[in-house]
Amino acid sequence: MVEVLAAREIDLSRVVVLGCSGSGKSTLAQSLAQRLHAPWVELDALYWGPNWQPRPQREFLESVAAAVSAPQWVVDGNYRQTREIVWPRATALVWLNFGFARVFARSFRRTMRRAARREVIFSGNRESFWRTFTSRESILWWVVTSYRRRRAEFSALKGSDRYPNVEWVELRRNGEVRRFLDSAVRRSG
Repeated sequence: MVEVLAAREIDLSRVVVLGCSGSGKSTLAQSLAQRLHAPWVELDALYWGPNWQPRPQREFLESVAAAVSAPQWVVDGNYRQTREIVWPRATALVWLNFGFARVFARSFRRTMRRAARREVIFSGNRESFWRTFTSRESILWWVVTSYRRRRAEFSALKGSDRYPNVEWVELRRNGEVRRFLDSAVRRSG
């Protein structure tokens, strides 16, 4: 699929990177934003307040709307409640559609690293071994319980005509992601 993309122009001025939790959305979005000299909008950072408390919905949606009012951006995240704010303005949707084993392994490694190093993420929050292995709020539990549903949801959206303004780019392998990033850099000059 990426070889075809390199042969034709895709407007990458406003990109949404989506995929199941642990698929590499934030990593790709941050790299793409840097290469395109565009703001990176991380929806998790806008959503989560201190102590893993979600921000009030109105505040969250207003901050998302403000972020995507700019002429250029790269957004990562799968929050359904933001879809009607973000996707109609988007020019491209990049779907990281990796298999379950890869997604779970990435989530596991990332969570273990963050917990072991006590990395601060989103409003001072930290992942912990306790939360990871004993809580229904564990990101690993979320990956297991949401993977199939999210993948089916994205497949249905891609196959629909609901967002005719966007170009869908589906990436299934690491090599495709690298080639996509390389082609984005070439197009941006």
